[in-house]
Amino acid sequence: MVQFSVGLSVSAAILAGGRARRLGGADKARLAVGGARIIDRQLAALAAVSDDIRIVATDRERYAGLGLRVIPDAVADAGPLGGLYTALLDARHDRMLILACDLPFVTPALLQRLAEESGTGQEIDAVVPRSARGLEPLCALYMTRAAGAARVRLERGDLKVAGLLADLRVRELGHEALGPYDGGSLFENVNTPHDYARARGWVELNEKPYEDRITE
Repeated sequence: MVQFSVGLSVSAAILAGGRARRLGGADKARLAVGGARIIDRQLAALAAVSDDIRIVATDRERYAGLGLRVIPDAVADAGPLGGLYTALLDARHDRMLILACDLPFVTPALLQRLAEESGTGQEIDAVVPRSARGLEPLCALYMTRAAGAARVRLERGDLKVAGLLADLRVRELGHEALGPYDGGSLFENVNTPHDYARARGWVELNEKPYEDRITE
């Protein structure tokens, strides 16, 4: 695990409770990209920065073979916001990295930067990247105290994760900050068959085979 210069300890969660309707109900986390399942790629990145990782998912058996804790949503049928809230309640540390299960190209360097930005001494509740498509609340770091604001939104049925950010003190990481970590695919997600084909094509053009990378 990376030792942060600011002496931080970080929890982490992969949100894997979605129904993937646009992919015909496929388990997005288990789709292979570049010789490895998306979830294996994500776990390798998270393990480099966190000693406290869990998966938030309704179907525990689906992920039982990974050797990680799989926890169900604390609030049923509440979408990604419910998964985020569940993760914050379960954290061992006061900082929680949140990662949607459909992001195959997230890197340890980005995750470390998110954690380090949360330890600058300023009072913030979240560190959130801003990509070309906008804020990325499902590839972000939250202080566990943000659970209170998430709970308020859940209780009134306002389930948009982006809306939660309006209630928090957010440090954004924009293009200039993200430049060193983004080779053009950092926030590519796999929501549709077209997305999946694009992700595999990007790997074929830009990445070493997975077997070579894990032996380096």
